[in-house]
Amino acid sequence: MVSVRIVIADDQALVRGALAALLALEPDIEVAGVAADGAEALALAAEHAPDVCLMDIQMPGLDGIEATRRLRAASPATRVLIVTTFARPGYLRSALDAGAAGFMAKDAPAEELADAVRRVHAGLRVLDSALAEESLFEGANPLSERERQVLRLAADGRSAAAVASEVFLSAGTVRNHLSAAIGKTGAGNRAQAVRIAQDKGWI
Repeated sequence: MVSVRIVIADDQALVRGALAALLALEPDIEVAGVAADGAEALALAAEHAPDVCLMDIQMPGLDGIEATRRLRAASPATRVLIVTTFARPGYLRSALDAGAAGFMAKDAPAEELADAVRRVHAGLRVLDSALAEESLFEGANPLSERERQVLRLAADGRSAAAVASEVFLSAGTVRNHLSAAIGKTGAGNRAQAVRIAQDKGWI
């Protein structure tokens, strides 16, 4: 029986522990390590060269989308299966664009998760069917990369000047990006734009 070596990345200790315990019960799946964030996932992948990395999306520091992009670039042989609470069309598109081979919700039954790991390892793509269908009708993320960046940084209420200092832009340019994001989301203000973008998985 071929053993599938996996790494699990999730910022919630209880969740990553439960996933590791459940998947370790499978005779053909070996848990090589668990990570609390994207950066740790990259380090473990470099150390263990896993066949599959189970990746959460929202993690501190390096999030799961960017970690997936970097992992695929550094270790093309490692396939990525996104396992997240945030099952939204925007996140699905971003994950696929970053190179993920699968996308599942955390509330999926354990046997479905184990089967998804095997299918991803076999070179297949595994997607939540309802979410994939919704993504087709939702349309692509209208925000540019820079608009997503400043909107994420502005989500906690920091000023345009504070955001500008982090992204090395002028405050005026940041305000222009925020205005564009507000217009594209159809929001009335910055806070609404953040909420809409988060709900759709655009940031």
